[in-house]
Amino acid sequence: MSKRIGIEVSLAVAEAIGLCDVDVVAAYPITPQTHIVEHLSELVADGHLDAEFVPVESEHSAMSACIGSSAAGARTFTSTCSQGYALMSELCYIASSLRLPIVMAVANRALSAPISIWNDHADLMYARDAGWIQLVSESGQEAVDMSLLAFRIGEDKRVLLPVQVNLDGFTMSHVIEPMLLPDKAEVEQFLPAYKPALRLDPANPASLGPVGMPDIYTEARKAQDEALKASKPVIQELFDEFAKQFGRQYKLIETYKTEDAETIIVAIGSIAQTAMTAIDAMRAQGKKVGIARIRVFRPFPAKELVDAIKGAKNLVLLDRVSSFAGGEISAPVAIEIKSALYDRKVTPKIGNFLVGLGGRDVTTQNFMEMVDRVASAKDGELPAYEFINVRE
Repeated sequence: MSKRIGIEVSLAVAEAIGLCDVDVVAAYPITPQTHIVEHLSELVADGHLDAEFVPVESEHSAMSACIGSSAAGARTFTSTCSQGYALMSELCYIASSLRLPIVMAVANRALSAPISIWNDHADLMYARDAGWIQLVSESGQEAVDMSLLAFRIGEDKRVLLPVQVNLDGFTMSHVIEPMLLPDKAEVEQFLPAYKPALRLDPANPASLGPVGMPDIYTEARKAQDEALKASKPVIQELFDEFAKQFGRQYKLIETYKTEDAETIIVAIGSIAQTAMTAIDAMRAQGKKVGIARIRVFRPFPAKELVDAIKGAKNLVLLDRVSSFAGGEISAPVAIEIKSALYDRKVTPKIGNFLVGLGGRDVTTQNFMEMVDRVASAKDGELPAYEFINVRE
């Protein structure tokens, strides 16, 4: 039976991974994800988790070890963020192309330079084209739940893809929150013992993915793309199954007070909690505002998002990353949404705001100002994107 505890979110994620009977953890410490793998190493050392903990010399080596262990048929986990993800990214493309259901927690952090150990979504967006499924948490409970779901999703025979569980660095990873932590029996009921679809066998050696000549490379990439697209209904199916057992329902796109909203904020990650507080305040003032929260960034749920926001006159699109587009095109989240709207001929007024970069606070007042800015703007007045909270 689940127990209610107060615990640091990073430690809770590690406890959840331990409940999943992982076979191999290969990891290198980097702030702010270090507590996750530190605690996993303690669980292994103390005999609470029967797994091989591999302390490697870099993040590049961590993903190399994960690829080998997963290909050999082991349930495999790692964790990283920021520059660590950048260093291992070469191998992340290989993991997804080989269809290995590795799970990786990413305690989202800004990319250098200048050096920043604080939160934004530079690493999440950097990873978006690597072929991994990307789940996004906005609370500690959700980080635990997404960790359990990640193995179930990635290992499903209809999916067979690596899964990235994102949680905001420090603002989530190092915060103590009350949450329900399931027990071993509950997890085993939801997540059965791992039976790999394919595995390397020393008795029958084979090569995987050595060279893709021009006459097969396009077909290989198309097959991988089809697999990612086909994972979307499976993800929602498993969200629904999770809800039946644990009572917590997740969707690809989740909404709050959008039914009659004239202005809808679209956000990703823990910043949505502040946005909901601001929405309550604006509703008290008579302003019809709501929020659509992106739970799954890859595969991108374009249809579900358009269905959630299609009634709005105004959209406030939030990106927690600067993508250096040169002022003529929006940042990643907004690009995805604008493309989806254009394809479906939906034309609300749109403001794209770059917020919370490098851990800068975003207040309820900021949300009110962004909503008012878009609602009062004339057609053609809003730029492709605007930085918020820039000091003069």
